[in-house]
Amino acid sequence: MKSYHLRPGAGIDGLTVREHDEPAPGPGRVLVRVRASSISLRELLVLAGNYPLPVSPDIVPGCAGVGEVVAVGPGVTRVAPGDRVAATVFPDWIDGPFGLDLAAQLGSSRDGVFTEFALADERALVHIPAHLSFAEAATLPLTAVTAWNALTGGRAPMPGETVLTLGTGGVSLFAVQFAKRSGARVIATTSGPDKAEHLRALGADEVVDYRQHPRWGEEVRRRTGGLGVDRVVDVVGDLSQSLAATALGGEIAFVGHWLGSDAPGRTPSPGDFFTAGAVLRPLAVGSRAAFETMNRALDVWQARPTIHREFGFDEIPQALRHHAEGGFVGAVVVNHG
Repeated sequence: MKSYHLRPGAGIDGLTVREHDEPAPGPGRVLVRVRASSISLRELLVLAGNYPLPVSPDIVPGCAGVGEVVAVGPGVTRVAPGDRVAATVFPDWIDGPFGLDLAAQLGSSRDGVFTEFALADERALVHIPAHLSFAEAATLPLTAVTAWNALTGGRAPMPGETVLTLGTGGVSLFAVQFAKRSGARVIATTSGPDKAEHLRALGADEVVDYRQHPRWGEEVRRRTGGLGVDRVVDVVGDLSQSLAATALGGEIAFVGHWLGSDAPGRTPSPGDFFTAGAVLRPLAVGSRAAFETMNRALDVWQARPTIHREFGFDEIPQALRHHAEGGFVGAVVVNHG
């Protein structure tokens, strides 16, 4: 078997490929033939040495992968050979609130999924929806679970409420679908008519072009009759505009801050938060229980992700570079064969 290994801070060029003996699962462990994985900004941050959680030298990168169970160790009861499964990004986070004792993560402190075969604890695996291909299911562990947590981990959206999503990244595309199927009115931001059309096709009721409206938060509030939205799924980090868009008592699910320069406005002050009356809820992906609940919803809705492009296992460096270029809609997926 082959696997990729990283050198912290060395970037994409620091990746190496090595051959290993196929491992055998011990008690409670499962051997998975990885069939597909997905690329995200998170992987680029890990490789560049800019990730907030510890990154171990020589670790196998990649946190989002799916595959087929090929062997199980003694005592395993949750899965069986032939099952199609996904690995949870935080293997120890089964349910309940997140804590530092649960922060061990695939692809940074534990070996990840940029490999042909992976060993996993049976507790860290979930069955993937039957209607999804391996390539489609590879988008679930990171971006889909994050979107689900953003919408349901606090107070779930109610029918008739308004949800704002930002951009056309993987989390946002899932958030549009989840919010719309929950009965919410969905407003999305993006740049350009092609991306806007794709968002509408997924269910967005209105789209705000942030190039035409640099102060998009004010434009969103205008489109809600001055009330603001009940929920913002903020993957950008422009909190001044998210606050401007949020209704009194609304929630900002704060997914990422790496993209935000806050250029259209200014850095929010404590007074801005008090005046807005909004709740800021930072979050990190989600638990196994959240993943399983989301999969049940996907089964009912028969929802599918948007895939932008697929690469082969030997093309993982190219896939990472392509993702870094940006400008696309949907997920970049690696087909492991």
